[in-house]
Amino acid sequence: MYQTGHTIEKTLQQIHKHDLVLPAIQREFVWRAEQICRLFDSLMQGFPFGTFLYWKVAAENSDKFNFYGFVLDYHQRDNRHCPSLPAMPNTALTAVLDGQQRLTALNIGLRGSMTWKLPRLWWNNPKAFPKRHLYLDLLWNAGEEEDEGTAYRFSFRRENEPLQRAATANTGPECWFRASDVLSMDGGPPMVRWLNKRLDQQFVDPAYETLDRLHRVVRKDHLVAYYEERRQTLDDVVQIFIRMNDGGTPLSHSDLLLSIAVAQWTTHDAREEIHELVDALNRIGLGFSFSKDLVLKAGLMLSDIGSVGFKVDNFNRENMEVLEEQWTAIKSALTLTVQLIAGFGFNRATLTAHNAILPIAYYLHRSKRTESFLSHSGHEGDRQRIRGWLIRSLLKSGVWGSGLDTLLTALRNVIREDAAEGFPAARLGEEMARRGRELVFNDEEVEELADTEYRSPRVFALLSLIFPFVDPGKLHHVDHIFPAAKFSKRKLSDAHVPDDKIEEFRDRANRLGNLQLLRGRVNSEKSAAMPAKWLQRAYPDEGRRASYLHDHMLGVVPGEMRGFAEFYNARRAGLVARIKELLGGEGAG
Repeated sequence: MYQTGHTIEKTLQQIHKHDLVLPAIQREFVWRAEQICRLFDSLMQGFPFGTFLYWKVAAENSDKFNFYGFVLDYHQRDNRHCPSLPAMPNTALTAVLDGQQRLTALNIGLRGSMTWKLPRLWWNNPKAFPKRHLYLDLLWNAGEEEDEGTAYRFSFRRENEPLQRAATANTGPECWFRASDVLSMDGGPPMVRWLNKRLDQQFVDPAYETLDRLHRVVRKDHLVAYYEERRQTLDDVVQIFIRMNDGGTPLSHSDLLLSIAVAQWTTHDAREEIHELVDALNRIGLGFSFSKDLVLKAGLMLSDIGSVGFKVDNFNRENMEVLEEQWTAIKSALTLTVQLIAGFGFNRATLTAHNAILPIAYYLHRSKRTESFLSHSGHEGDRQRIRGWLIRSLLKSGVWGSGLDTLLTALRNVIREDAAEGFPAARLGEEMARRGRELVFNDEEVEELADTEYRSPRVFALLSLIFPFVDPGKLHHVDHIFPAAKFSKRKLSDAHVPDDKIEEFRDRANRLGNLQLLRGRVNSEKSAAMPAKWLQRAYPDEGRRASYLHDHMLGVVPGEMRGFAEFYNARRAGLVARIKELLGGEGAG
């Protein structure tokens, strides 16, 4: 049934009062700040807003389903999920089946805030997440359309950013208006008075036109038109939801699975359970970036459901019942797995293939391991087999690429048949080799690894394999032995490096032969010190210094930059031999 539109202001009031809610089958809010700004620009230009699809839930059925509110103050780390709502029995509700992203964007832009991480700062640093609100520049181009199609300048800005700026030789004047203030500002004279207090008279008229346009779009124009679905069976609604969400930001297979699990689980709230587990896993150790896709694939793998693929046939009611029945044990196994790999020293930056942990999780689940597995000496051999297999699989190109579901299903079969004596790393290696993904490295691949660069995602795994004495439970940085700051052309020339050798020095500065793992605090203390001087200071005892040189395969460390090439060549040769010893054998453990 088609319904004529409400204003955006009226719709936001419905969201605020929970007259408009989200059914549990809805996915998370996935839009970026730029998409929100683009939506507001489109509204200001009068582009079609699209029709929404609402589900009218009868009062007698409202307590049969789970509902959620809309995100208001989005925080990339701390508040990404839709808030759960208490049961509302005997209350007629309207749930949004199509249009959640657009309505949430309006809710954030006009009533809330958006917070995302600044680059180059740690995720656990509070300063990495400044709160931002949506603003409109009332003077930008006076409404003239830009090449990319935008005619109005919206931006999420921090509260301490200036709201006005005079014109310069390269830019026009700026007057930033917080979009949420339009909800409390009447049109006409109040707007003129507000502008007169802030702008020279020559800018008042163009600013007024923009502000008045925003006011009409939000509070006057009836833009939110919708169709209303009145069927009360959740299975029917799931099918409608899937069909309606084919456009826009596409539904992933995990979105489909989550929707169906929500409809079929009876004891647990699938949506809440899965999102809470993802958040909990990502907080372990120094943090990870797992998604619900990984958790749902783990659910298929660990519950022994058919193949591991996201195929509709795997999502039948019988399989969903099995998944729910085993959910508590699956959750424990995944948590134990991530604790284990965090103990190996991995984190969001160094775990380069998330799916690599799934065979490990299946093994821990199948063998009913508990937390004692993380530290008990009786499990040391098993832990090392897991670690060696994991690192090999991360270092080998293409292992976790195409054909992943078939590979994971095959590895699950191996573990099911051969895990009685511990983690079957060798048998897994054989099965992977049979499928063209062997974990043995030939001479060419070893040479390539020996030239791994500083910013390669594989460098941590490689260094931690070569130097297993490094305590992986402590934060380690990949450190330049000869400091990177010493390799500028000017400094190399000042250090009397021949001109024809400078580019060679610079090329090798960031390769494996000049890299090591250092504890974070030690790395900070070392800073840009030359290695010979730092070693004398950090290890004044000659015996301890000799032990460090041996353990880190440093050999003779020259005191001057001119000796770098000889040092690098000798260490690289040693690393090649060590990598061949570790990765060139027949086993995978």
